[in-house]
Amino acid sequence: MSSALHFLHPSAIFPSSLLPSIQEKKIGNFEAGFTKPRLNFKNPRFFPSIRAATNPPSSFYTGVRTELDVVQSHSEIVPDTVIFDDFERFPPTAATVSSSLILGICSLPGNQFRRDVDTALADAKCSLIEESNKRTDCFLDKALVNVGASLAKLVPGRVSTEVNIRHAYDTSGIVNKVYYLLKLYHELGLSPERLLFRIPATWQGIEASKMLESKGIQTHLTFVNSFCQAAAAAQAGTSVIQIYTGRIRDWSRCNKNDPEIEAARSMGQDPGRALVSKVYNYIHKFGYKTKMMVSAIRNEQDLFDVLGVDYIVTPVRILQSLKMSMAPLEHKYYLTRKLHPENAASCRFTIDELVKWDESNFAAAVGPGATALLIAGIEGYHDQTDRVEELLKKMWPPPNV
Repeated sequence: MSSALHFLHPSAIFPSSLLPSIQEKKIGNFEAGFTKPRLNFKNPRFFPSIRAATNPPSSFYTGVRTELDVVQSHSEIVPDTVIFDDFERFPPTAATVSSSLILGICSLPGNQFRRDVDTALADAKCSLIEESNKRTDCFLDKALVNVGASLAKLVPGRVSTEVNIRHAYDTSGIVNKVYYLLKLYHELGLSPERLLFRIPATWQGIEASKMLESKGIQTHLTFVNSFCQAAAAAQAGTSVIQIYTGRIRDWSRCNKNDPEIEAARSMGQDPGRALVSKVYNYIHKFGYKTKMMVSAIRNEQDLFDVLGVDYIVTPVRILQSLKMSMAPLEHKYYLTRKLHPENAASCRFTIDELVKWDESNFAAAVGPGATALLIAGIEGYHDQTDRVEELLKKMWPPPNV
């Protein structure tokens, strides 16, 4: 089986009628009394899934070469969709389980995963916990793992599990939570090789990733929107990092005070694409194992400009357009690979970029753009966690399982 990764939204198992309840929260400000962090990401207060890909090119059986086939020859293309019907055209081969997915399952009684949630709510150990919030947290962990184990029976690839976002700025909290989730998975017969854990790219998250990867536990750092985040993650041995090119561009259009973004703009470069290229060259120049995933692709040009990166999360409307377009006999420049490992050797980096990253120089290097996007992403996850926990409280105790 290939080790390539895909991301699958929860509604791959739900009809489109559930779409509003499980959409990714848009960028916004912190609310509910949480304090905006300083640049060292201390103490403040999405959801695709990762899977090993085994699908052949779209025209494997027809002999006709489409633009999608050419694109897939350069990078692993990951369908980015929340519509069930899309997966007949772009089948998933793995999955992610998250608070958003649990929320969707609970909103649709009678689906095949609802029993996993009901079983979690009937767990005897969790039920004995007197404090309401701790009891609900226990139920949510059980539900995540129960659903994750069921998904693992349906897909050949890995199941990625969201680590509770409340630990985003707590290294020991992240590590302890991952070990607890691993224990629950072990009890259900799943090995660590089938699992990957999604963690936000705060400094504390990067430190947790380093500790976990040293023990053979695979991690995926999300909300990577600056070079220092990516470089620190690579040095930590993180399995996968995810860069959101479109979000970086969106932020840069309304803000002008980020040195890293302004440096790219001054050279006539799109800041998101420039970051992808720089990180790609850094990883390949210095031989890090980290794989790159690019998301927030807004149009075909965004995709063409990062061809060669490991994984590209792409909207289905773009995939469908590429699938319907025949590739020219001699590929045009827009279909050629833009990122090559052999080109990385000649790339130069400043002394400041080649440091061994620690909390101090990381805090000094991360810019306001990456900070704002990280906060917004965490807030979106936090909102989903709050919603599903409130729902679980209303559902407990459940009917007989």
